[in-house]
Amino acid sequence: MFDYKLLSALAAVTEQAGFERAAQVLGLSQSAVSQRIKLLEARVGQPVLVRATPPVPTEIGRRLLNHVQQVRLLERDLQGQVPALDEEGMPQRLRIALNADSLATWWAAAVGDFCTARGVLLDLVVEDQDVGLKRMRAGEVAACVCASERPVAGARSLPLGAMRYLALASPGFVARHFPDGFVAGQLAHTPALVYGPDDLLQHRYLAELGIDGGFLYHLCPSSEGFLRMAEFGLGWGLVPELQARGQLASGALVQLLPERWIDVPLYWHHWRHGGQLLSDLTDHLARQAARWLVA
Repeated sequence: MFDYKLLSALAAVTEQAGFERAAQVLGLSQSAVSQRIKLLEARVGQPVLVRATPPVPTEIGRRLLNHVQQVRLLERDLQGQVPALDEEGMPQRLRIALNADSLATWWAAAVGDFCTARGVLLDLVVEDQDVGLKRMRAGEVAACVCASERPVAGARSLPLGAMRYLALASPGFVARHFPDGFVAGQLAHTPALVYGPDDLLQHRYLAELGIDGGFLYHLCPSSEGFLRMAEFGLGWGLVPELQARGQLASGALVQLLPERWIDVPLYWHHWRHGGQLLSDLTDHLARQAARWLVA
């Protein structure tokens, strides 16, 4: 039989990225949280966390976290059927991983009505679309939006559509770096904008133009900051069409190659046995995402 106080400690340490913040969330001392983790490890006979910064779950730790996520979702269903069990009257909360560009564009519009009608609070974890699934695999989230089609064990994936990315720069940037007209081969020698180490969109774009190897770039881990840096001529970058419509209309940004873009497919991953709330949100997204994403 599981001791869910011990599992809750494991979940808190992982979700809060450390023992100190986990203790604050649980209303315990840091040493008490540490003791619960040690007791859990004694009961399963092996470590559940790698003591790094932040702590990382081991393989058995990930399995336990997956179990905790699904139990939380099923408990919400039971509380809805038996309100007396919900002694604290806490609102429903979903922890979801998604990419920054979705958060900056279509996500809020797609889920706003659902969360308002159902009284759902979101705990969002921002990850690049190519690596967001690792949060599911680690048992840290109930669902995620990412570019990976294949679900982890115990989960399902649903295609939502694709985000279209355009290669954009400011008119001033284009005039400065391409005074005699745009030449694709020169892109490797002009500053680009890259969201983070896991963002390979610019690499993919250049490879499709026949440009291999390294290139100059700024690192900007902010979707909004990325757009602003492009507007002010610091570099060229692949920006969601949804996000840049105003700048394209005003002329603040222009396309480098209007006939070439990249469509990144997005998938909604959720636990198979995630309860009615997660099932309803999945159905809602299946209907709503097509309003903003490319088929």
